[in-house]
Amino acid sequence: MPEQLVLQLELLLMEAELSVTSLRTIQRTYDVQNKDTEVRHRWCELLVKHKYTQAYGDVEHFLIHHKAMGVYLYGELMVQEDSGQQVLARRCLSLVQDEMDQSAHRVVEEMVL
Repeated sequence: MPEQLVLQLELLLMEAELSVTSLRTIQRTYDVQNKDTEVRHRWCELLVKHKYTQAYGDVEHFLIHHKAMGVYLYGELMVQEDSGQQVLARRCLSLVQDEMDQSAHRVVEEMVL
């Protein structure tokens, strides 16, 4: 059930560290890229928190296709103080800025600039 998977991912977000092996297992076992937006959002949060760069394509896809739900993720990308994540945030914003709701765009722009 999607609700159960969201809860499981939220519990995993509380973990200080997750190995790449664990993240790969989650990705394969639950096929998270093909679940609903709530599941994919939590999945992207895990990727950002644990800097799982091999799956940053999932984060980029989410930010491009779920602009309103992605606002929080932009903030997470910027607070990690990881230049690769910040570059990802800026690139995604540049790709979707003309399609974003104006208020969401202002919020995200303030975070990434």
